[in-house]
Amino acid sequence: MKIKSSKARSANVPAGVGEEIDYDELLEPVGYDFGLNRRSFVQVLGAGLLLVVSAPALAQERGGGRRTRGPRNISARLHIGKDGIITVMTGKVEGGQGARAELTQAAAEELRVAASQIQLVMSDTALVPDDGITAGSGTTPRTVPAIRQAAAAARELLIGFAAKQWGVEPGAITVQDGRALHAATKRVASYAELAASEDAAKNFEQTIPPEVTVAPVKEWKVLGTSLARPDARDIVTGAHKYPSDITRPGMLYGKILRAPSYGAKLASIDVAAARAMKDVAVAQEDSFIGVAAPTSFRAEDALEAIAKTAKWEPVPQPSSQELFAYLRQHAEGGIPANPFAGELPKAAKVLRQSYQVAYAQHAPLEPRAAVAEWTNGQLTVWTGTQNPFGVRAELARAFHVSEDRVRVIVPDFGAAFGGKHTGEVAVEAARLAQAAGQAVSLRWTREEEFAWAYFRPAAAIEIEAGLDAQGKLTSWHFININSGNPGIESPYRISNKLSQYLPSRPPLRHGSYRALAATANNFARESFMDELAAAAGADPLEFRRAHLDNPRLRAVLETAAEKFGWKERVQKKTANVGVGLACGTEKGSYVAACVEIELTAKQIRVRHVCQAFECGAIVNPDNLLKQVQGAIVMGLGPALREEVRFENGEIQTASFRSYPVPRYEDVPELDVHLLNRPDLPSAGAGETPIICVAPAIANAVFHATGKRVREMPIRMPSA
Repeated sequence: MKIKSSKARSANVPAGVGEEIDYDELLEPVGYDFGLNRRSFVQVLGAGLLLVVSAPALAQERGGGRRTRGPRNISARLHIGKDGIITVMTGKVEGGQGARAELTQAAAEELRVAASQIQLVMSDTALVPDDGITAGSGTTPRTVPAIRQAAAAARELLIGFAAKQWGVEPGAITVQDGRALHAATKRVASYAELAASEDAAKNFEQTIPPEVTVAPVKEWKVLGTSLARPDARDIVTGAHKYPSDITRPGMLYGKILRAPSYGAKLASIDVAAARAMKDVAVAQEDSFIGVAAPTSFRAEDALEAIAKTAKWEPVPQPSSQELFAYLRQHAEGGIPANPFAGELPKAAKVLRQSYQVAYAQHAPLEPRAAVAEWTNGQLTVWTGTQNPFGVRAELARAFHVSEDRVRVIVPDFGAAFGGKHTGEVAVEAARLAQAAGQAVSLRWTREEEFAWAYFRPAAAIEIEAGLDAQGKLTSWHFININSGNPGIESPYRISNKLSQYLPSRPPLRHGSYRALAATANNFARESFMDELAAAAGADPLEFRRAHLDNPRLRAVLETAAEKFGWKERVQKKTANVGVGLACGTEKGSYVAACVEIELTAKQIRVRHVCQAFECGAIVNPDNLLKQVQGAIVMGLGPALREEVRFENGEIQTASFRSYPVPRYEDVPELDVHLLNRPDLPSAGAGETPIICVAPAIANAVFHATGKRVREMPIRMPSA
């Protein structure tokens, strides 16, 4: 089908992807620019809170550099209610990854209370501090410690209040279940009572001391346990309101005109017919055309009336058939020569191979959605995004207002996988609401999500390496064209090695994805490692172990191989059945996977995946297990079937029928082993478990057929 859709920025503007990633600048916003002058927005905290931070204080806490975010004083992070409920504030979002449970645990642990006493307020820019974008597996290593420090500082202040009131030493007071206790005098005071003291508000404005003591892992009572998602009942009963469920009084429903192909220029259009329709509002500004009406059906009718009059000037675009040649041709600075070329003649064997990875879509459960409302010059937007403060800035730029006049609220939403960093749907909804003078709900269709949301970058990868007579790696040159730096460095011991990332001119708008470019880089590297092992006459497991010094990566590799029964399975040859393995590290965590596949007449069927994963001290075992299982299943899609196809500027895979994500019948037997390291800091786990799925499958295909596959998605080898 032809999708009527347009982009407000050039399809050929690359997103900046690098090893040190600033997620706010990873992907350029779509670039809407609407003028408007409005009065300031008043921030209001929830009622019934004893400890309140002023709007200027919150604004100050949100300032500073792009990477150093979060509140510096206790009151911007934590409030204690008269009913004893502790409200914790965070700018992180919940999109199904488990942050709500984990951050609740962090506060409960340090305050010595049950998790049920913690109320978490997330991602409302009028109420919470800016904790940065929810991306890069950053919540666990950065925001969890920040909340723990604030909660621990609050606990020590409350103990100090009690000590002052009772005339005793703070060290003689213990806290338990939200109460301070002095055993000698049998005095007891609740947190709420202590927070009500006249000194509390002033003292809670203190800066969080960097040296505050948090509970060591061996003393954890709440952290390290499996807390279910606090709002799970609302989710399963349907009571929860996702962004696409939000309603406002008098709300209208919006539709946006999209071009027939990428880059097409609007030559002329007539919106008179839509303007003449009853109760229909039309927004027209340059190439932005949208309508709002009391029902989505009425809005669709109005949009169709406009679309009939539109004349477009198409722009030549490459097709997916030409993609990898196009990326290599447009590699920035050209493809460099191997700096170790002089070493290659000395090598006993030299291998050179090319790998390629297609564009992939995020396919979130909930397509982009937003509700926008203007009230007395103040803009409030409810939307699903990983980046609430970034979207607030995007809205402020689009309408030429200060950020304190914009409020972005992010209800727990239906997944993102790295695909909701930008706020185009929020800006579009706000422009329609401005034109209509009423609240407007804008929900992208699944076709719009597939065609106009940004993609995981495609990659063309070149690798060249040498082996000595003993089968040891002597040189390594790795070039990633277009998709980025994450996961590009080889973890193996090689005396001469260089890994390079070359930006290209991408034909599609691309950006973040679960594990970013680490999916492509690990696919190429781990597939090539198997090729090198074969050239050296070595077992793939033993070849890796011979080049592996990192004890954490070695531990997950050996655990996966042992639990899978690698030695027995690799030697057992069964027709149309193969086994493969891969390992890697990213975002401070470590993973290894072994898989068993079966080749049928029509497809590659993954029958079994055994994965070992280590991310330091485990914060929530059940949630971690779900993260790993979800990453494995998600990884099956781009490994085997998911591929964005396009021609003449049109996306040809704009539905689940033409873009087949994994179904229930695709889920293999999953055998996951979590290695707990209480001696190490906790790292994030949302991304790294995906990176070994595809290369392990590719290596299993070789084991079954003797034929190498060097592209994702992995095709059935030709006879």
